[in-house]
Amino acid sequence: MTPREAIRILMLSPFYFRLEIPCRKQLVKEFCKLFEQTDKKDPQ
Repeated sequence: MTPREAIRILMLSPFYFRLEIPCRKQLVKEFCKLFEQTDKKDPQ
């Protein structure tokens, strides 16, 4: 997942906009990292 895709998903949450910019950036990084981990575990 690209950071752009992650931001598109995270923007659906009103909580995302309450975070400060550095926190949003960290959240996007963690979101992408978690997606990569689950994508590797799911053999489709």
